[in-house]
Amino acid sequence: MQRREFIAVLCGILASRAARAQDRIRRLGILMNFTADDAVAQTRHAKILERLKTLGWFEGRNIHVETRWVAGKSDETRKSIDELLAFSPDVILGTTTPAVVALKRASKTVPIIFVSVVDPVGSGLAASMSRPAGNATGFVTFEYALAAKWLELLKEIAPQVTRAAVIRDSSVATGVGLFAAIQAVGRLDVELSIIEAADPMETEQDINGFAKAPNSGMIVTPNQFTGNHPALITATAARNKLPTVYPFRYFVDAGGLISYGPTLYDEYVAAAGYVDRILRGEKPGDLPVQAPTRYELVVNLKTAKALGLTVPPSLLARADEVIE
Repeated sequence: MQRREFIAVLCGILASRAARAQDRIRRLGILMNFTADDAVAQTRHAKILERLKTLGWFEGRNIHVETRWVAGKSDETRKSIDELLAFSPDVILGTTTPAVVALKRASKTVPIIFVSVVDPVGSGLAASMSRPAGNATGFVTFEYALAAKWLELLKEIAPQVTRAAVIRDSSVATGVGLFAAIQAVGRLDVELSIIEAADPMETEQDINGFAKAPNSGMIVTPNQFTGNHPALITATAARNKLPTVYPFRYFVDAGGLISYGPTLYDEYVAAAGYVDRILRGEKPGDLPVQAPTRYELVVNLKTAKALGLTVPPSLLARADEVIE
């Protein structure tokens, strides 16, 4: 075989191998730390898949997606992580701090994109926001300073409130950090109490007990418990006539008074973009952790009326949506 012919054959073989490598079906694992019957979580999941399609990734053609729903149960989380890793994924998208921390503990090599996380540096998921290093990066839901806004809104919509319960999960760094940010707003002279988010029955009883004293209000912080029990929390607040500020609009859709936080689906759409970049060869440690760019204020006038509250016109004017 002549040298020129040999080079032509070799180039053909290499081109064929490159084409096969490019055409192989990639594998994406998704760990959803929500209940499978949660409509908001289902929409979040759908937004991921929709965005992947617009980026050229189609189930069965060039990508295969495996999803696990764990709803905050540690045994299910560990089992689901083992199943996803056995699936030999090219990348895993994980939701909420506890699930992603468990995922990163289980693998230091598989690329991880996280969403619904508050403090990735404090939780050990990233070395820094700008240069995560390691195998994980993603999108934070809140920055701690936002928590101060929740107390300010509570006093604005219910000026009579002099004591407020904060529903938090102190077993994770975010629960401690968000409460500290609320505590820092000392000028409002509101006595703060903690209700631990752990068990539905106990949390309901704790809210009932706290609400017995006059001039009470409540702040709900984001964590896997509150995210999985919006109906329970809003119904208990309504029954006890507790003015309550929530971190997401789906609480207001469920009958809550007021919410201030990032839009529900932006970070999930953006996370699909990071999945695309990983599948095309970039490394998670080189992709910066990103914070929300849009926040929305939603007010439920029907709930305000039931609580005997008059919403200030200045607050209504700032609202992105008013539910009547």
